[in-house]
Amino acid sequence: MVNPIKKLFGEIAIYGLSSIVGRLLNYLLVPLYTFVFINPADYGVVSELYAWVAFFIVILTLGMETAFFKFIQNEEDKKNVFSTAFSALLSLNVVFFILVLLLNKDIASLLLFGGHGEYIIMLGAIVSIDAISALPLAKLRAEERAKRFSIIQLSSIGVNIILNLIFLLVLFDGNNPEQGVFYIFLANLIASLVKPLFLFKSFGLLNGIDWGLLKRMFLFSFPLAIAGFAGIINETLDRILLKQILYNPNVSSSLDYAEAQVGIYSASYKLAMLVTILLQAYRYAAEPFFFSQMKNLDRNKVYSQIMNVFIAFVCGVFLLVTLNLDIFKHFIQNESYWVGLQVVPILLMANIFLGIYYNQSIWYKLSGKTKFGAYIALAGAGLTIIINVIYIPQYGYMASAYATLIVYFIQMSISYILGQKHYPIPYNLRKFFLYLGLALFLYAISPYLKVNNFALNLCIQNGLLLMFVLTAFYFERKDKYPI
Repeated sequence: MVNPIKKLFGEIAIYGLSSIVGRLLNYLLVPLYTFVFINPADYGVVSELYAWVAFFIVILTLGMETAFFKFIQNEEDKKNVFSTAFSALLSLNVVFFILVLLLNKDIASLLLFGGHGEYIIMLGAIVSIDAISALPLAKLRAEERAKRFSIIQLSSIGVNIILNLIFLLVLFDGNNPEQGVFYIFLANLIASLVKPLFLFKSFGLLNGIDWGLLKRMFLFSFPLAIAGFAGIINETLDRILLKQILYNPNVSSSLDYAEAQVGIYSASYKLAMLVTILLQAYRYAAEPFFFSQMKNLDRNKVYSQIMNVFIAFVCGVFLLVTLNLDIFKHFIQNESYWVGLQVVPILLMANIFLGIYYNQSIWYKLSGKTKFGAYIALAGAGLTIIINVIYIPQYGYMASAYATLIVYFIQMSISYILGQKHYPIPYNLRKFFLYLGLALFLYAISPYLKVNNFALNLCIQNGLLLMFVLTAFYFERKDKYPI
């Protein structure tokens, strides 16, 4: 019998390949964008538009991915589950895109993008295509076809990278930044179309909607959709609020300043993406895995063991980036963006708390008490808005970074308390405090160990990283966890 933990991490390795390679390739777009967009304000426009993309994808998938994983475990007719969920999402997104086509100029004006209705049309198309593709991709994950999933994702990403290079380095007129924004979204739109081309066979599985089943799926997924909606507020709303709050219609230069703040913050946010990459790979593999373990009598022990390894790993990544920030910062080609590097450690730690929260969230999904996920996320969203609205005028993007950290920490803490009450899992808190505390301690002392010699400093800083890795390895092997 295959060890369940080894199986999970095997799946993560495959998903991680597509996610890590893909994100690293996209990572390489950061120096490209910061090179072609000399003014951070122009990159800020791109970042804000992508924040809206992420926002609407969550809304327009309705939490159906998780519902799909849940219901295929219980329903005899798995094809009916897929057909019902996919048909519903397809219909919703077609209606959404029609509305975008009709209202694109009004939406552009409302979001302070002037007369650029074409931005909104491309945004709407990308959102609709990605949302429609989400369920067929989830089906591949449920069938444990991780390799095909990875091929599709990497193909789409590869097309996006190639087109970005052609459009921005060959066709782009540097004196016309609006053209550059258009090219970036055009490349993404074409790349998004790659997914349905690979997934076309999924459309042949449609045989209508089972309205009774859809109602049951929706009742399960609706709280998750609310949670996802609130969660994306935590993840992306800061970039939207930065522009909206810092913009003063009575000051002609304020729009450029506001968009520059968004650009600087977003570029630094990209340096925190290594933890985000791991979270993405982990979520792709973990969600169907957790549901597949429902009949395993030792499932709670498995969940606890996975949490230990996860915390150790992401804390190691935190140190990798923060202790080598002088190297990583060169991915941002334009030094005018470097003023925002101070937010990187804050956002890295915030994403660690988010990852732990994702791990913990299995308790309300397995127990069917998804309403708690909605409550936690809504509370977090409310707090995110409050902190940003109050403190952005005074502290700018630093307020956004600390808001992210505070909210994710509170969500993690609340989820743990509620989870131990409704679906107790014996997490090892000593390991949590050991790994997290050691990582923060090593980061805190690292500035005092810096020397002027670059090579020697590199050795010292990464010696601290090695110390952490060896400590984590010792404790995991000591406990003889089967990983």
